Amino acid sequence: MALRVFVHRSEIAAIRRIAVLLVFVLALSGCDRNTPLSVVKAVAAGVPSLAPFFDENQGLGRDAQVRALAAHGGLQQGDTPGLYGGSKQPTICDVVRLEEFLTDPANERKAQAWAAALSISAAEIPGYLGRLTPVLLRHDTLVKNHDYKKGKAVPFNALLQTGIAILVDERGLPAVKCSCGNPLRPFEGDTTRIKVEFDDRNEEWKGYEKSSVVAVRPATRKVEQLALVDVQQPDRGVNRPVGTTGEDDTEFDTRERRAVPDLTGTTFGQASRRLAGKGLAAALADGGLPPDHARVTASDPPAGTELRFGEYVTLSVAGGATSGDSSTGTSTPPRSGSASEPGSSESTRDASGSTPSTSSSSSTSTSPPSGSTPPPSSSGSVSSAPSSPGPTSGPPSAGPPSSAAPPSSEPASSDPPPSSAKPPSPKDPTSSAPPPSPPSSQPQTTSSAPTSAPVTSSAPPPETSRPATSAPSTGGPGATSTV
Repeated sequence: MALRVFVHRSEIAAIRRIAVLLVFVLALSGCDRNTPLSVVKAVAAGVPSLAPFFDENQGLGRDAQVRALAAHGGLQQGDTPGLYGGSKQPTICDVVRLEEFLTDPANERKAQAWAAALSISAAEIPGYLGRLTPVLLRHDTLVKNHDYKKGKAVPFNALLQTGIAILVDERGLPAVKCSCGNPLRPFEGDTTRIKVEFDDRNEEWKGYEKSSVVAVRPATRKVEQLALVDVQQPDRGVNRPVGTTGEDDTEFDTRERRAVPDLTGTTFGQASRRLAGKGLAAALADGGLPPDHARVTASDPPAGTELRFGEYVTLSVAGGATSGDSSTGTSTPPRSGSASEPGSSESTRDASGSTPSTSSSSSTSTSPPSGSTPPPSSSGSVSSAPSSPGPTSGPPSAGPPSSAAPPSSEPASSDPPPSSAKPPSPKDPTSSAPPPSPPSSQPQTTSSAPTSAPVTSSAPPPETSRPATSAPSTGGPGATSTV
């Protein structure tokens, strides 16, 4: 009898524990569902701002009519091949005029507000502008925009339509909207939790798809040139050195095939840079971005497969996977199939129907922090493209430096850039004694990875080699008009 009572009480206690656990789980899921959406204001191409820093009637920048491309996940690194577009008429943004305006003593108040939005001083404006590069958006892109009201830069989340001309920094982050001169910062919300507000001036545009919007995260290091796709002739690629406005552009054929390198054993940072050097884009099966030091276990398609410029290679990385992080927001997983990259057979149809070339992978890793950092000062040296504006450009290192398994020192990559013209070619030094990675600095990784790289206890050497060109190949743009 006593045994039966004991068993009965044990069963009741177990049921109570399960009930409490279920209530806790339901409460957590309910909180997640109740997470407020980020309200985002739609900004259409060619529509003047109501509160601009610069008078848009003076022709500071010119937007183009470009059809949006289907996105490969909600997050894109700033050096992803094909992320941005170019044109044979590269003067889409008059950087000289913007500098003259902001350095005019009569506009001192505006200059101070403009610089404060980018976390620089007014005195640093000329040097900062000299490191920016004009491009055209090839995706509907989430940013933190700024209006000029009552002597201050007023931030608001915005969705910039494909075709809008912007300036990007040394790590590929949107920095300035060309037509109005408004400063831009990275969108910090979850790309899957947004509410886009259209109005009578910025009506919902043709081809808009909420699931296809992107937010840009900084490249893992400064890059020297951006690999763009001509929005009018998608078979034509454009290598544009950072800090130039088109006068030094060189061309390459986006239809040229390039082989996927062997990436097994490298870190995600090393793998993404090697792929960018080949003119290919890195992706994860869940559409997010893992820590830079996460180890690659496999790639799809495998090494040796030949792809066109900008096509995606889906990487499997060791480590637990998370999704929907508010600091790095992810969206739909990569689609399987070939990307509609410039020059491919899909590039002649509506890009919104194109799908990137990826397939599911078994494991993913934690997404990195948002990467929103203040812009670099004018005194900082710049050797490449997209950089997150701020004294300390680049996202903080993902994971504690002492506990995360850092990559070992890697030999320099010999991978050629996707250009068939004359890209810069600084030599890639290697380091035999890499310094530790401080948690506040940008991820320290080498520029390339061998076919197999064992994990060691030393931190990766600092990035000193020439960065790869950038741009995602979610597909060649569809119908376009003049820039």
